[in-house]
Amino acid sequence: MFQYEAPEGARLIQVWINGKEWTVPEGLTLIQAMWYTGHEVIHGIGCLGGVCGACAAVYRMPGNFRLFNALACQTLVKEGMAFSLIASYPTQRAHYDIETLPDPKEGLFELYPESATCRNCNACTEVCPQGIDVRTSVWQAAFGDFKGVAESTMSCVMCGLCVSRCIAEMAPHEIALYARRAYGSRELPFPENLRHRIDAVHSGSFDRDLERLSHLSLEELKQECGVK
Repeated sequence: MFQYEAPEGARLIQVWINGKEWTVPEGLTLIQAMWYTGHEVIHGIGCLGGVCGACAAVYRMPGNFRLFNALACQTLVKEGMAFSLIASYPTQRAHYDIETLPDPKEGLFELYPESATCRNCNACTEVCPQGIDVRTSVWQAAFGDFKGVAESTMSCVMCGLCVSRCIAEMAPHEIALYARRAYGSRELPFPENLRHRIDAVHSGSFDRDLERLSHLSLEELKQECGVK
């Protein structure tokens, strides 16, 4: 289990985690507060492995009836806060090869037919911790504006909170991911600088450098990278 040691001298505050009262140092994130109090938090913390784990959470504050939504890795605890992590919501994730689909715009309705059933309630947008206009992105996808979806949902971390609120029972983040893949594969011009670099790699231009680096010790690699 990962354990977190708070800075010495930090002010202590009262919080409620999963309905139980705890005393934690001020300045911790929700995840750090859970580690500090001995909770075994493993699922949804993919950032420890280099990939966002979309640690969705909900919380309330004293004297406020509103239920707030957040990512537990970037939200700090506050005095009197009551919070819980949200388990990953099950979704119907389609399996496809975007390169082989005859028509990605028609493919959307074949793979995600629920994308045409949006009720326009905007609950998905209200719950998004990244401030994405999720409702608009669903409509953009339905009308084939994959570029618009890509531009408006690039900050999506696949937390799935939108799924928890959708009354049409769709998974807007999966629909957005499909649209971004379709846009990148079929509509977005391939970057010329990237093409040149790929050609250089395939031609063996970097083989000598790679061979040299592979024989360096750890200390030599640190020196090569300017790491002390």
